[in-house]
Amino acid sequence: MTFSRRELIRLAAAGAVIGSPGWSVAQATWPARTIRIVVPFTPGGTTDAVARLVGIELTRSLGQPVMVDNRPGAGTVIGVDAVAKAAPDGYTFVCVANSFAVNRTLVKRLPYDTLKDLRPVALMGMSEHVLATHPASGIRTLADLRDLARAKPGSLSFASFGNGTSAHLAGELLKLQMKLDIVHVPYKGQGPALADLLGGQVTMTFGNWPEFRGQIQAGKLVALGMATAQRSQYAPSIPTLTEQGVPIESNSWNGLLSPAGTPDAVVRQMNERVNAALASPAVVQAFHQGGIASLSGTPDSFAAFIRSEVARYADVIHKADIQLEG
Repeated sequence: MTFSRRELIRLAAAGAVIGSPGWSVAQATWPARTIRIVVPFTPGGTTDAVARLVGIELTRSLGQPVMVDNRPGAGTVIGVDAVAKAAPDGYTFVCVANSFAVNRTLVKRLPYDTLKDLRPVALMGMSEHVLATHPASGIRTLADLRDLARAKPGSLSFASFGNGTSAHLAGELLKLQMKLDIVHVPYKGQGPALADLLGGQVTMTFGNWPEFRGQIQAGKLVALGMATAQRSQYAPSIPTLTEQGVPIESNSWNGLLSPAGTPDAVVRQMNERVNAALASPAVVQAFHQGGIASLSGTPDSFAAFIRSEVARYADVIHKADIQLEG
């Protein structure tokens, strides 16, 4: 992303005291106090950045502070469950990613119902994935990866943002399609996974292009391929995994949910404000520079998208026989 975490926090704090011209409590009863957006990942990843960038604009337009609350753990289940059980009064939301749809199939005993206990509000952004490794691994191509993994089964590892995340499923598909024995190492977010990849503690990972771009361009990581159908407009010089014979498409999307029972008027208004935030010059510029595609739409279209993602990931999980460790 264009902004560092420190800059995002500074901007969010500044935005929290800026009221929207002409907005008054007399015009609407909502919002009358601070709004909380739970991010079920550690700080520093794309989901966190998207929530903070949009939160800045929401603070301005709603006239109330919008606070981001990082609550990682259990493959995002902890943070999502907290919001599923929160009061449906329009003051608590959760910014989810692909894992929200994945967990419907992957987690056997979810403490909430994915399609009933949370209400889709707005789809926000999508980031393409790149498969990257540490230079010290000696791996420069998928052929290198195949040869090393087959020579030393179980000695290589791939990090993910957590069990059930898109990076986890992409890694399992890589193992399946290339017939390799590689160990999965789940983290509580992309930030810690990237830190250990840079430190050489893990061999590789699928990661969001916005966070990995600078490290790849600086030579601190090696890009083995983009997990896209065609070459990415953000990284046209990097070949896709598909053109190297491993057809994997992977990305990270982000969207806002509220507890089931949240009033229709609040959901509609929040959707309109999020869409307006996505169209704001600051977010448009940050998304473009960071390699994030801006998405928008209605709550109903987001609900349909979630249902399609649940079905898509269920198919992947069953075909690859993906199961949680432990």
